[in-house]
Amino acid sequence: MKLIVGLGNPGAEYAGTRHNIGFEVIAELSRRHHIPVARRNFQSVYGDGQIAGQKVLLVRPMTYMNLSGQAVSALAHFFKVPPEDILVILDDVALPTGQLRLRTAGSSGGHNGLENILRHLHTQAVPRVRIGVGAPRPGQMVRYVLSRFGPEEEPLIAEAIQRAADAVECILCHGFEVAMQRFNTRRERSRPDNASHSPSEENPQESS
Repeated sequence: MKLIVGLGNPGAEYAGTRHNIGFEVIAELSRRHHIPVARRNFQSVYGDGQIAGQKVLLVRPMTYMNLSGQAVSALAHFFKVPPEDILVILDDVALPTGQLRLRTAGSSGGHNGLENILRHLHTQAVPRVRIGVGAPRPGQMVRYVLSRFGPEEEPLIAEAIQRAADAVECILCHGFEVAMQRFNTRRERSRPDNASHSPSEENPQESS
């Protein structure tokens, strides 16, 4: 079994924000593969089904972003899923809007939701699909990740959600190496004029 976890914050006020793009990818996978994501347990909403012949759980943690590890570790423990069979889908302010980056392991890169997952699972070897949401102006990190996309960004994000779902399917069907070769290509887009991200700025992943 694979856990496919899209990160975000629960509640209508957060729907469509940059921080919730992981939820959007789970919704797309749910639509494509007719997997209802409606069961409530383990501080999550989830559904089980098959993608590319593999049994999966599509998961949206309901803990708020910064405590995502509580939900993921509870599901992983109950269903006996090792960290290498968990795939986390999340936003990334260090990538240009719409660009994907797939990795099998590594640090959280300052993302509090992923950091909490790595801490609860006691390893950095957790695969992830990062989706670029562009960079904020200095000092605007919290407001930025909880904001919605502008009209000029919406086509890029709509495409990125589709490509991220494609990447998940590719990982399940062909493996991570093939998927990284296919989806880690740099997009020919310049970063929005929001200035560059600095890791020393205020914490990018506050849930409110």
